[in-house]
Amino acid sequence: MTTAEATSELGAVLSRYDGVRSDLIPILQDVQDELGYLPEEAVATIAEHLNLSKNDVFGVATFFTQFRFNAPGEHCIKVCQGTACHVRGSGLIVDELSRKLGVAPGQTTADRKFSLERVACYGSCALAPVVIIDDKVHGRMDMKKTEKLIEETA
Repeated sequence: MTTAEATSELGAVLSRYDGVRSDLIPILQDVQDELGYLPEEAVATIAEHLNLSKNDVFGVATFFTQFRFNAPGEHCIKVCQGTACHVRGSGLIVDELSRKLGVAPGQTTADRKFSLERVACYGSCALAPVVIIDDKVHGRMDMKKTEKLIEETA
């Protein structure tokens, strides 16, 4: 999406709201739905629209884990970090994925092919450790299985 397209989408979202503080979270959700994330320029524009500081908007957005500030990759890889998954080695999977992809959790690869995320608990403890790729849950994972899935996804 070009900057002009993003600006147009942002304007369309903001036009649906009255510009009161209570609109902040719905605006953030709608902007992220349209753009895929909350770029710094969007945070500034939202702040101006609601007559708030950028810090106020950023403070609210960072409080909620649903909001992201980096452009998402074509494929999203999530690794569960819940207790069962952690005990069964999900931390090692995250570390190895991070090394192989060259990104930390919460970041996107330079080619925008993959995003890597940690999830507090996905609720599939019986399948631990769990890796989710593009919302498809894969259970009883290890690094070899995860690498194979990524190769198939790429």
